[in-house]
Amino acid sequence: MRRRKLKEKIFTALMVFSTVVVIGCLAAIILTILIKGAAALSLDMLIKTPEGGYYIGKGGGILNAILGSLALGIGATFISAAISLPVVFYLNLYRKKRSKLGMMIRFFLDVLWGIPSVVYGAFAFSVMVMLRLPASLLAGMFTVGLVIMPIMARSMDEALKMVPEELKEASLSMGATRLETALKVVFRQALPGIITAVLIAFGRGIGDAAAVLFTAGFTDSLPGSLLRPVATLPLAIFFQLGTPFPEVQERGYASAFVLMVIVLGISIAARMLSGRFTKHVVK
Repeated sequence: MRRRKLKEKIFTALMVFSTVVVIGCLAAIILTILIKGAAALSLDMLIKTPEGGYYIGKGGGILNAILGSLALGIGATFISAAISLPVVFYLNLYRKKRSKLGMMIRFFLDVLWGIPSVVYGAFAFSVMVMLRLPASLLAGMFTVGLVIMPIMARSMDEALKMVPEELKEASLSMGATRLETALKVVFRQALPGIITAVLIAFGRGIGDAAAVLFTAGFTDSLPGSLLRPVATLPLAIFFQLGTPFPEVQERGYASAFVLMVIVLGISIAARMLSGRFTKHVVK
């Protein structure tokens, strides 16, 4: 009995320690970025586009990068969702749980999840060179969509696995087709998890720099066309921190803080939306 209590105390202490480390790391990152970028944070930075020489210390802001990141992230998320949803519904409604094809698809999704985003960027760039396509918002959307697709698909897959089999069987026994069961029963029950998967993937995509370095390009203009280059916050941060000018480096940290606030806001929204729809879930 004493040994069991000792183990419980040890693992409780480890969990508390791990929680403190995670929260401490997050607080340290936020404080470091905020302190180093506080001097450069201003309203002009958020509402203005870069003027001539912005990346060597002259006037302007990062509005082009903020809007470009949002446009690219939203477009990539829609592309990824259009691929992920049919795949996960097929795996959970049209295939048996332990089917060889289903296990193979899940394995390949896990492999795709582990591939570095720079590899996706290099692949997309090689395709663009072969087809003689210029860097553009559309190319960036497709590239980032491929990067976040396995993340979204596997997260959705786990959400659909949590739907009780009895609900599916009850729907099918009452004469509903598999498609009707998928859309009217399974989708509704898995909606909190699906929303969380979509927003997490969006947060992952909006912060990616390697995948868009050669595909989306960069511009000081606001996004106005799918076929033109677009600025993104990760690349804006990369360019600013890579300069030898301390003032521009401070702007880079301020840009990083803006990006972090966007990602944190997405995470909070995911929690709130997930909690809102959880009350309709049958457990």
